[in-house]
Amino acid sequence: MGAAISELAFRTQLVVPEQRELYDYWLEKAGVRAMPSRQDINPVDFPRLLPQISLIDVDQAAKRFRVRLAGTRLREIYDREITGCYLDTLDWGAMADYWVSAYDRVVEASKPAQGMVRGPRESKDHLVQFWLRLPLADDGEKVNMILCYDAFVASAEVGEVSPLANQLFMPAHSSRMEM
Repeated sequence: MGAAISELAFRTQLVVPEQRELYDYWLEKAGVRAMPSRQDINPVDFPRLLPQISLIDVDQAAKRFRVRLAGTRLREIYDREITGCYLDTLDWGAMADYWVSAYDRVVEASKPAQGMVRGPRESKDHLVQFWLRLPLADDGEKVNMILCYDAFVASAEVGEVSPLANQLFMPAHSSRMEM
């Protein structure tokens, strides 16, 4: 029951409906496991989300993350194709430590994370980014890929950004199998 409560609490923090849709899909594909594998995920199941989806390869030995695949909306945000790029080469400006920490925590905790940031890049400070990071593990335990969803909304549409902006949120429980 504890895991179900944690999952529900995490889900209620997801602001964008598409985040909840992808999170629910991820939970369904995980079943009783802590997380699904890449092979469990089929992009045909969420075609409408693909422009804002990315897959990140995790190299735990080198502590680096590489964009395996980036949706077209991310190309617009970064003003270039980022597929094949390492995350530490992207232009995040003052947000670099925030993003490195977010990806590190998803890998270390083997749990989803979500958050909201104003200005995903210095040249995009007119946008608010609502993000979701979902771990994937081929062996069911060691995160080797991260499924990402990023929604970008004009600041004017969001209004005043919460003081919780630029915070990282994760479920409280590390195992989905807790009862």
